[in-house]
Amino acid sequence: MKISAQEEYGLRCLVQLARAEEREESLTLAQLADLEGLSVANAGKLMWILNKAGLVKSQRGTKGGYTLARQASEIRLNEVIRILDEETVDRFCKTHAGVLDVCIHTSDCGIRPVIVGLHEIVQSALSEITLAQLIGSEAKVDATLHQIQKLQNQLRPMRTAS
Repeated sequence: MKISAQEEYGLRCLVQLARAEEREESLTLAQLADLEGLSVANAGKLMWILNKAGLVKSQRGTKGGYTLARQASEIRLNEVIRILDEETVDRFCKTHAGVLDVCIHTSDCGIRPVIVGLHEIVQSALSEITLAQLIGSEAKVDATLHQIQKLQNQLRPMRTAS
């Protein structure tokens, strides 16, 4: 699985908002951009996507800014990645099928089941990790790393089988 820049920076912005939530603060677009080294335009695009998806909310005015729409403990990484994901399993198959819009290997494809299986394993692992775990105590970080290690252990039999 390859994480796009949009996914990475969107997730980083959400982590910043989760940290601000702990301090009962909101962050302006300029603050988010500054914290993550983004242009205000790029941060604005990410916040627009996340706002439209219901992960963040914005408030106008002098005391305005962005906040999480739900508690950090309720936002799971698989949801964030799905919202920001520019590459899906279906798109992979369509773009790697050559000039045809439809893959000619519909019934005898040996690649698609592997890709779909890997995608499901990654999504399962990401569904176990919340934003709160990413900003939490060391014990929560250890739990997150344990989930990643579980994913690696699930992938190991697939590697040795090939």
